[in-house]
Amino acid sequence: MAVILYSPASPYSAKVRMAAAWCGLDIEARTVNTADQPAELVAVNPLGKIPVLVTDEGEGIFDSRVITQHLNRISGGALFPRKAEKRLQAERLEALADGICDCLLAHVYERRARPAEKVHQPWLDGQWQKVTRGLDHLEANLPKLGKKADGGQIALAALLGYLALRFEGQWERGRPKLKRWAKRFDERFPQFAALKPQG
Repeated sequence: MAVILYSPASPYSAKVRMAAAWCGLDIEARTVNTADQPAELVAVNPLGKIPVLVTDEGEGIFDSRVITQHLNRISGGALFPRKAEKRLQAERLEALADGICDCLLAHVYERRARPAEKVHQPWLDGQWQKVTRGLDHLEANLPKLGKKADGGQIALAALLGYLALRFEGQWERGRPKLKRWAKRFDERFPQFAALKPQG
């Protein structure tokens, strides 16, 4: 059986686990601690990063966007629209959601890894500006929710789950549409609730 190596708090892990569930794929999920760089992880991803999808043959597929594309292929296109324009919209949404997550994680790691006196606030401010621009763009350009989710919407839901976990009260002001979208996504797809980022 294929395995996803993941961290419960990771938005990228949440995204690929949600995507695998949406595709109806039977994949075991196994937590790993990247700080320990366990052999199980580095054997399939020399970067020692998660998530990693380990195939039945033992091959490691890593970077969450590579994983979602792989899941889409093996599920017969369950994750991304077939029409080129709609597919591009979903892929762009996934890239934007992931990019915002990159900036948020930079915030978390800067504060977690450095002593308070060495935290570089101007750099953090620059990262937060990117987050703000990205969220404002989403507020003005939210994807419509239909009966089917796609890879972009799942990535957005994972991002919103991470914001709720690590940045509650810091991003919501002035973004009522984004908050409503998150609530409606949860109501429409309750099967994803347990797969969102968890502390």
